[in-house]
Amino acid sequence: RMAALSVNIPHTTSLSTTNRQCSSGLQAVANIAHAIRCGSIDIGIGAGVESMSTNPMHELYQKFPPEVDWDTMQHCHNSQEVMDCLIPMGVTSENVAKKYNLDRLTLDTFAAKSHQKAARAQSAGKFTSEIIPVGTITQDDGIRPTTTVEKLAKLQPVFDKQNGSTTAGNSSQLTDGAAAILLMSREEANKRNIPILGVWKSFAVEGVPPKIMGVGPVYAIPSALQKANLRTEDVDVYEINEAFASQAYYSIHTLKLDETKVNPNGGGIALGHPLGCTGARMIVTLLNEMRRERKRLGVVSMCIGTGMGAAAVLEVEDVRSAL
Repeated sequence: RMAALSVNIPHTTSLSTTNRQCSSGLQAVANIAHAIRCGSIDIGIGAGVESMSTNPMHELYQKFPPEVDWDTMQHCHNSQEVMDCLIPMGVTSENVAKKYNLDRLTLDTFAAKSHQKAARAQSAGKFTSEIIPVGTITQDDGIRPTTTVEKLAKLQPVFDKQNGSTTAGNSSQLTDGAAAILLMSREEANKRNIPILGVWKSFAVEGVPPKIMGVGPVYAIPSALQKANLRTEDVDVYEINEAFASQAYYSIHTLKLDETKVNPNGGGIALGHPLGCTGARMIVTLLNEMRRERKRLGVVSMCIGTGMGAAAVLEVEDVRSAL
């Protein structure tokens, strides 16, 4: 509320916050879209922000441990899965890699491609239209154009030092970021003569085992597509968060997606994954890419800590084919 008032949003405008771990930015947009759809509001902003440089996750848990009845949680009938919610995200990445036999070379190759795609996009100015400069910061500063599989191979595993495959190089970066989406009803947009950049079509969240939380998109994407009466092959562009190469690679290949349609301008490994921001940022990136390349249907998806996956389907109407 203080942040909203500080930038001269009037006090008559209401506000709420939401927390759904890695999908918080997407959930914020979904909350606004659904409120508009059911008639509660006509206009809203779905936004997300995260400063991982000032609020590192491991320090937050140390300074502010969860207020949980540990005795009850540790002795309930489903205590193992309950306690799995506390597994560090990097360890869940190792769990996915081991369970689905993903080797180090596969993960490093995926990570190198993310940097290469992002570097090409940045060099071509593709991100310029979606970035508002903050002070002297005018572009993403985590993209490493010279990243290669050979360089990544020199990094040591972080979460399983003896037999692991998850490294700092094939994981998403610790990043600061913010993104915001203005939503309104079609009637309001037409009345105000505001161009409609995209249309919210569907949204889904599905649960998965907490210890392999990274597989969430495998279940969330088909669910969101079903709600929109679409198939995976109908989608022109996918933005799937790269929390870790292990889970992103597994999700893409399990769903048998066309790799040329997925993260065409790189993903979280190159661009970063500021947790609260990512979902909103991915919508911005998706819509800009779809409009630039004249594509009609897009999907945003990510895994969620504690074992979920979220996905949304969006449409750019002015390039749609006859229905």
